[in-house]
Amino acid sequence: MNTKQDNLSKLLKLKDDLDAQEESRLSRFATLSRDGVRRSQLGPTGHRQEFALDADRILHSKAYTRYIDKTQVFYMVRNDHITHRVLHVQLVSKIARTVGRFLRLNEDLIEAIALGHDIGHPPFGHDGERELAVLCKEHGLPPFQHNVQSVQFLEHLERRGQGWDLTLHTLDGILCHDGEIHSRQLRPNRNKDFEVFDRELLEKSNNPELKLVPMTLEGCLVRICDTIAYIGRDIEDAIELKLIKRGDVPDRCRKVLGDTNGTIVYHLVEDLITNSLAEGGDNELSQDSIGFSPEVSKSLKTLKGFNYQNIYTNPAIKKDFTKIQNCYRVLFEAYVEDVEKQNRQSEIYKEKLNTMACDYLESQPAAVKARDFIAGMTDDYFLKEAALHGCEIPEKI
Repeated sequence: MNTKQDNLSKLLKLKDDLDAQEESRLSRFATLSRDGVRRSQLGPTGHRQEFALDADRILHSKAYTRYIDKTQVFYMVRNDHITHRVLHVQLVSKIARTVGRFLRLNEDLIEAIALGHDIGHPPFGHDGERELAVLCKEHGLPPFQHNVQSVQFLEHLERRGQGWDLTLHTLDGILCHDGEIHSRQLRPNRNKDFEVFDRELLEKSNNPELKLVPMTLEGCLVRICDTIAYIGRDIEDAIELKLIKRGDVPDRCRKVLGDTNGTIVYHLVEDLITNSLAEGGDNELSQDSIGFSPEVSKSLKTLKGFNYQNIYTNPAIKKDFTKIQNCYRVLFEAYVEDVEKQNRQSEIYKEKLNTMACDYLESQPAAVKARDFIAGMTDDYFLKEAALHGCEIPEKI
């Protein structure tokens, strides 16, 4: 046996050892790496465990790279201390892995879901998402949803249409993350396979109000930690931009959770861990679910309502969004026309379609191609393209 083969053999043995350690170390409700299943196998996975491989593939995707210039909440703001999407997903990953360590869940699966959960977000955050949903419906497509688009990117658009062949557990966690829905407790909907996943994906695509639940506790945890990561951070950003004052935080929330991002995250994490573990100190989950205590859950719900009223729907952060709305419409219509006329000088061809596999090019209508191209744009690239198409561009303040 040559040195290369010998080294691989040693690494595969170590992988088997890691898989065996998981069985004795992780909670009985955790997802084991060896149980990760894929639609197909692109090639030997080598020494990496299944969910660690998923996280690596997401990190190396082009869509992940574009997180760097994607709006979280506040856009067109000249302030380097305001949260962008790239920081948000890192915070979700860190918080969820910290909780997962205490609950003895699979940290690799947690990381993969967290890193990929917002990859489908279009330019300018949820406002851009709503505008793209309107345009999609006008062109006979299901309303745009960033979690559905995240799956689309990772399964069908990355690697020139080949996708990354991620595990069912990771894709399911990404599809079902729905961090805006308030839940005191989450229990996984287990026993899914790819047939069930595809059905849920289609049903969710056509019905945004459909409430899906992840198939793993790791997916449930990321969904909860998505909220933990953004709720206090958005308050800090709003204070930084002088939209609110710290004293505006409701008294009940301040007493239970605090009024800084640090104290809010700390108290939510502490409550989530202690409320999910069984009594007796054996560091085991009490049941196949995780969640907050009633008091903390009620305070968190109140705080989400405060953020929604005072931050997310605050007219001060919507300034000039009518210009962005117009940019969305102009670009969408232009790209649809370019595809229909096969205008190969268009950016949609030069930056996307010229590198895509024939299956995608032949099977998807022009509106889908326009949707996918715009959804993948960074904020700055979107504005650059809009300016080239004659749109009035808002200025950063």
